[in-house]
Amino acid sequence: MNLSIVVPVYKGEALIAPLVDEMEKVLPSFTDKYEIILVNDGSPDRSWDLIQELASRHACVRGIRLMRNYGQHNATLCGVRTARYEVTITMDQDLQHRPDDIPLLLAKLAEGYDVVYGTPRKLPQGFFRNLLTAAIKRILASVMDVPSV
Repeated sequence: MNLSIVVPVYKGEALIAPLVDEMEKVLPSFTDKYEIILVNDGSPDRSWDLIQELASRHACVRGIRLMRNYGQHNATLCGVRTARYEVTITMDQDLQHRPDDIPLLLAKLAEGYDVVYGTPRKLPQGFFRNLLTAAIKRILASVMDVPSV
């Protein structure tokens, strides 16, 4: 199975090199072909320079530079639309989503699901943000007519 990994980047100059290094260690153990799409969402720091550097050092890295900050979801969608492979995985730049957990998602996908998403065992935000996140997940599950855990 070939994978496209999409990562929106904003103020990520200190975060994306470790992320790419971690993915380069882990991904070859369970996929033959993969790409890492780093979408610079108008970041005011050196993120774009670093993305270009990473792309020159790693054949699997592709960079997209948005002209201004459009927000995480729009940056993610931009990356998803340019993905080359049959399975697309979205991740945050901060390693909150661990690359070594990707096989767990792929195992569920192999069971016949069209969409699979993971949730952290312990939510990292404060109480109110976690409450809002839970409410949004339930609303999405209701709209999509799928069970929510």
